[in-house]
Amino acid sequence: MSQEIIQEVTFFLHSVIMGLLITFVYDWIRVLRKLARHGSFLTSVEDFLFWLACGIAVFYMLYKENNGVLRWFAVVGASLGMLIYKAVIRDRFVHVMSTCIYKILWFIFRVIQVVLKPLKWLYLRAKRLMKFIAKKLKKCQEFVKKRLTVFIKNLKMVLCKR
Repeated sequence: MSQEIIQEVTFFLHSVIMGLLITFVYDWIRVLRKLARHGSFLTSVEDFLFWLACGIAVFYMLYKENNGVLRWFAVVGASLGMLIYKAVIRDRFVHVMSTCIYKILWFIFRVIQVVLKPLKWLYLRAKRLMKFIAKKLKKCQEFVKKRLTVFIKNLKMVLCKR
């Protein structure tokens, strides 16, 4: 084969790989959306940033391998890569990955709950103790205030008589 044909075939394969990669990355975005639902504004921002990054990546590939010239077989290659990915993977990837990540996060939070349970118990005990001490200090404060008031009144009476 001639060198030009090998370059064109390589470029076509890189276009197919780019299509596969774009679809794979977008599926990760779908996994994140499934784990943490958010509004249409944030979804629009994510999509805008994703397609902006994809446009830059595709332009870089075209620039490096084809001197920036858009060839229709590059578009066909990228589309073919996306179709191959969707035919092989479909929505199973999103479902499996989101389920696995959800279960891992559930397990981590459950372990954290178990580990923090004694700390929660200590916190509640300390809170009750602080309330008890605050109550006793308030009574002590009231007692001292009454005693000081009586003492000041007695002192005024003694000083006024003289």
